[in-house]
Amino acid sequence: MMVKEYFSGIKLRFSVGDQMTGWQRLEKGIVTGCTISVVLFVMGMNLIINAAKRETRGPKTSSGIYLPSTRGFMDDLTITARTHVQARWMLSALEDVATWARMKFKPKKSRSLIIKRGQPTKKFTLKVQDQEIPSLMDSPIKCLGKWYDASLQDVNSIQRIKTQLNEGLKLIDKTGLPGKYKAWLFQNGLLPRLMWPLMLYEITTSTVEGLERTISRHLRRWLGVPPSFSNIGLYGKSNQLQIPLSSLVEEYKVAKARLVMTLKDSRDQYVSRAGVETRTGRKWSASQAVAQAESRLRHKDIVGTTAVGRSGFGTTQAKRWGTADRGERREMIQKDIRQSEEEERMTRAVAMGSQGAWTKWQTTERKLTWADMFHSEPFRLRFLLRSVYDLLPSPANLCRWGKSDTPACPLCSQTGTMEHILSSCKLALTQGRYRWRHDSVLRDLADILERERKKKRTGRKQGGIQFVKEGETASAPRRQHDSILNHAKEWEMSVDLGRKLVFPNIVQTSLRPDIVLWSENHKCVAMVELTVPWETRCEEAFERKTAKYRELELLCRDKGWKTWLFPVEIGARGFPAKSIWNMLSAFGIIGRERKNAVGRLGKTAERASCWLWLKREEKSWKPTADT
Repeated sequence: MMVKEYFSGIKLRFSVGDQMTGWQRLEKGIVTGCTISVVLFVMGMNLIINAAKRETRGPKTSSGIYLPSTRGFMDDLTITARTHVQARWMLSALEDVATWARMKFKPKKSRSLIIKRGQPTKKFTLKVQDQEIPSLMDSPIKCLGKWYDASLQDVNSIQRIKTQLNEGLKLIDKTGLPGKYKAWLFQNGLLPRLMWPLMLYEITTSTVEGLERTISRHLRRWLGVPPSFSNIGLYGKSNQLQIPLSSLVEEYKVAKARLVMTLKDSRDQYVSRAGVETRTGRKWSASQAVAQAESRLRHKDIVGTTAVGRSGFGTTQAKRWGTADRGERREMIQKDIRQSEEEERMTRAVAMGSQGAWTKWQTTERKLTWADMFHSEPFRLRFLLRSVYDLLPSPANLCRWGKSDTPACPLCSQTGTMEHILSSCKLALTQGRYRWRHDSVLRDLADILERERKKKRTGRKQGGIQFVKEGETASAPRRQHDSILNHAKEWEMSVDLGRKLVFPNIVQTSLRPDIVLWSENHKCVAMVELTVPWETRCEEAFERKTAKYRELELLCRDKGWKTWLFPVEIGARGFPAKSIWNMLSAFGIIGRERKNAVGRLGKTAERASCWLWLKREEKSWKPTADT
């Protein structure tokens, strides 16, 4: 009686522009924000479902269990029976309960499908509330993002996915935007729209690989790279240069694995025990991939957490399969499948000659973000992508591709490979081209250290005991990173720009490190020697510069000075070596500030190399201040 009185007094009115209707009594519907309405709706739907469930039980699956004959999702019902007679009984029961509840079905929005001896038939018809339910053979229907038709196959839906992809790529291509913005539209607009149907339909892996080839052709054209540009460069996540693009095949496999885990780990026993098979073709099996991933994760539990590098015991807290819940296990399976795909890409990259040369680099990786790509000039972005995978039109490449008769360097008679032009040409070295690039990076490095030097410092403080009064809680002390600059309050700095550096009056030497910082009062000196070598020679450059300045370092220490030596390297294409990260940390530049500083130095080296590439055929070299 209380609920009846509550709903009998609900009134509402509508406004359109400046016009307002009068109050009207609510007779049907669910009131927004009313919790009682939702509870009553669920109770009413359960009454309707249970009324039909008593008539017959559902079909028997291959695993031996009987599925429910009636299933509901919100206000939609699905009825499954073994014969059309049983279906009529269930519809009759539903009609009686719905009529008693003063509810109506919508036959025109419903569909029926009767299968006889494995083939759909229209010999029998089904009705509800004296209206015929249309057959699925006449009009397919879309439910929860999936199309259903009388063919009982996904051939038409797969063709619809291909059409959607091709039309989407054409629409993006016709926007008139720069290529990098078109790539962003695909990654954040078209790709998410494709993932739901790819997960639902039984589409083979080979078909998805064909779709990815179509996508890759458009991405290469938009990014300005040649058709020979490998998919590893587009989608690799452990490359030296990583682009924010996702592989359609990888996302498809992860989605199928997630579907397998969702069905297998469902809390509904009718779903978990139904034995639903996720078909993905003969080339790759989602069920087998999930089983292999589970086996690897259980093996990791047996092995335990291993220490990597200089990290101590207990530094890394890894999730364990044995203690993870359903959601965490699902995430672990997806992560393992992604790692398997990346391992396969790395295996193919190692076997490649020119485009896989980055696997031998001795530098740290660069991850391009969309912001980096948006702020980069189109030519510079093309230069970076092509230079990393040795696809620039160097004389050696043009001769190999049949576009030129000789592979000679424009400045000398040696073979004009990309490495030779950007790092090893003797005439370019004599003209000062490489010195100009080195000084460009050195100028930015000096600016970074100068800003750090000018910061106010209080010197090194000895840690004391912090006493806490009774009843109070001690605040966690803020961790301060140690810095070389904390050893003294007043530092001087000199930079070897224009070959004008004079070593401080500590020892007599003819050596000129690129940057020297020293403090006369505290007898502290730090030397930084910058090299911009080819990425494969960073370790060699580090050892060479260490040996060159070792004697100077020992002489300064013999004079009673605290001495630090930092040979650092930035690759010719802007990839920093580990030494540059360590040097910045030693000077107290950490966190985001260090990341931005390294990115700035890398971009400067890349920009300078791009300019050297543009001027590779000019015999004379006269750099300007604007260059």
